[in-house]
Amino acid sequence: MSEQKNTRPKVPEGEASYFKTTQKEANEKGFVGYETTWQPFQKEVEYKTPKQP
Repeated sequence: MSEQKNTRPKVPEGEASYFKTTQKEANEKGFVGYETTWQPFQKEVEYKTPKQP
């Protein structure tokens, strides 16, 4: 029987409208993680107190 490969293939960067997924490097146990970077959905505006009538 053949043994499993200890390395993982490089996965291309995934991109959608509001997030981007990138592959991390493998750790000492061979686990390969993924990192997701989110874009903001809306702008945040500083609150201003309304004028008194």
